[in-house]
Amino acid sequence: MISIKDSFTSPFQKKNRPGYIAFLIILPILISFSACQNSSNEKVLKLAHGLDPTHPVSKAMVFMADRCDEISEGKLKIEIYPSGQLGSEQQCVELLQIGSLAITKVSAAVMESFTEEYKALGLPYIFRSKEHSFSVLDGEIGKELLRSTEPYWIRGLCFYDAGARSFYTINTPINHPDDLAGLKIRVMKSNTAMENVKAQGGSPTPISWGELYTALQSGVVDGAENNPPSFYTSHHYEVCKYYSLNEHTMVPDVLIISLKIWKGLSEQEKNWLQQAIDESVVVQRKLWAESEKESLKVVEEAGVTIIYPDKKPFAARVVHIPDMYKDSPKVYSLIQRIKANKE
Repeated sequence: MISIKDSFTSPFQKKNRPGYIAFLIILPILISFSACQNSSNEKVLKLAHGLDPTHPVSKAMVFMADRCDEISEGKLKIEIYPSGQLGSEQQCVELLQIGSLAITKVSAAVMESFTEEYKALGLPYIFRSKEHSFSVLDGEIGKELLRSTEPYWIRGLCFYDAGARSFYTINTPINHPDDLAGLKIRVMKSNTAMENVKAQGGSPTPISWGELYTALQSGVVDGAENNPPSFYTSHHYEVCKYYSLNEHTMVPDVLIISLKIWKGLSEQEKNWLQQAIDESVVVQRKLWAESEKESLKVVEEAGVTIIYPDKKPFAARVVHIPDMYKDSPKVYSLIQRIKANKE
């Protein structure tokens, strides 16, 4: 079994990490109030994430909280702490596993640390289109993945659209994979993400999202890869002046809840929460589509050159990656099921 220690570096193992003291201060508060019941018989769930409040996924979670309050007639509330107020993504997942935080949002790439099948979602060009990805994630495959992390005290609640990830760089336009040669590109801590950049010719460099702006500004990395709304809301466009929409992956976000907290909810409370979440998925997809268009417009007006390269050379560089999982029956089988899934 993968333990917390195996999956992440615990904040308690890095006592010199910036913010460690603050983390220790908030920990007792989180443990006491992650899912508290007050005197008026209201239950409150704490939700923490690292996104800016203007991000479409953040807005969808606010909608979810409002709907949960409305559906339950105030009996089940969700308090949201955005922008990393209660710790980094890594810290939030650790707290969620032990039941000291109720809900958080992570990239599906993070879930690879717990269930290897999640690796399939991060494969470059695994999805033929946006519609194909929705069909997979809304269907039986998506349901299986959401439940697959329960042995590690994490239950998936839904997938949010996180668009397509593309390369953006400080001063090097990427028209072809050859243009990535020698460039240090920030990636998530995902083996699949790292292999993709290597195959394209770049040098993958794992850096936490919160530290990326400074890393770009100081030249620690030459670029990164992400979707348009994240490129915009992170203000990375202030440093990176080239955005190449090669759209190599469509890695979704995952809303997850502590299994300990979930089991402590009544069936009615679970139904209230799930209904609010399901409705938020529909809203989030609409918000995302609008945000993508607006984000590209704003960054272009700010001086970013938007490039629309031929995707075929990029796809050709990574055709071998799915075969790397032939020795992992669960992952390889899922890859075949995704490819066979109809839109």
